[in-house]
Amino acid sequence: PGFSPVIGNYEDAVNVVATHRAATGRGRSLILNGHVDVVPEGPLDMWETPPYEPRVEDGWMVGRGAGDMKAGLASNLFALDALKACGLAPAGDVFYQSVVEEECTGNGALACLQRGYRADAALIPEPFSEKLVTAQVGVIWFQVHLKGLPAHVAYAGSGANAIEAAVPLIGALHRLQDRWNMGNHRHAAYEHVHHPLNLNVGRIEGGDWASSVPAWCVFDVRIGLFPGQDIATAKEEIEATLNEAAGENAFLRKNLPQVVYHGFHAEGYALGDDRRDTTKAVIGALESAHATVTGEALDRAAITATTDARFFGLYADTPALVYGPHAEAIHGFNERVDLESMRRVTKATALFIADWCGLESA
Repeated sequence: PGFSPVIGNYEDAVNVVATHRAATGRGRSLILNGHVDVVPEGPLDMWETPPYEPRVEDGWMVGRGAGDMKAGLASNLFALDALKACGLAPAGDVFYQSVVEEECTGNGALACLQRGYRADAALIPEPFSEKLVTAQVGVIWFQVHLKGLPAHVAYAGSGANAIEAAVPLIGALHRLQDRWNMGNHRHAAYEHVHHPLNLNVGRIEGGDWASSVPAWCVFDVRIGLFPGQDIATAKEEIEATLNEAAGENAFLRKNLPQVVYHGFHAEGYALGDDRRDTTKAVIGALESAHATVTGEALDRAAITATTDARFFGLYADTPALVYGPHAEAIHGFNERVDLESMRRVTKATALFIADWCGLESA
């Protein structure tokens, strides 16, 4: 369970796991997980400086992936390094995971689970402003393939424009998203979150020639789901919505859209629904560490995105805490992470490891 259809070649997609084996083994174990992959940078001329030449300015590090989530990977590593510098080590096994594919499938984290890596808890420092993520939405990616009827533009009325036909179908998908947001699918964690499920048409292409009525169009869609919302049922609703909208088009009525699912088949996950004593204990350890470093109570948030936490919580009976630094413009231009926030998260992570795993001499 949890596997998402592959969208690219995995030949150069490498997971790295470093293992600390405790000498005594008397402490609780922990997975420190983070993803190394980043999203495309977009037009380079829209960046103030090259996205892969990181720069530090006014307490921020700027660059693609600085916040999402190279900072989190560094935080995990330097938290362990801080303990080592004190002559200490976790008294439980710790698995440091740098995984791929989080941004499109999550199959990297899933592969680590399939390889047998298990622990009593997991921590993922995604950039959500030093808050504990208590719920995350599910995500489905899909492509819609439309056919048209080519014709010389001089006789455009005799053809069927596949690109223009996409417009009402996209509108129908937005209305489906609105129904899901207002319907009985809504999870309690999102009661006070405005419009938690978002639909995005992230890519579109079609046609072959400016003076020919386009005979094809393909557009890529991302849509969100609430925790507990069934993916198979959601897919049925997506396809029914597209077919109903296509029925309003004389050509598409006889040439229905083809839906291809690739990328995310991610279920929603709510840490807040996990009432086990172990989960309460690990949250308590993070609350204490955060309060010690910041002098403030740990805030909570239900996010409108997905993370790899779902694999641990849904498929491995492992409470997964998402807690990371403050970042801005993730997936956008001039992405940046607050270095002082990263420093606080690193300190809190070190204290959390010490509390949760216990300590022994290095």
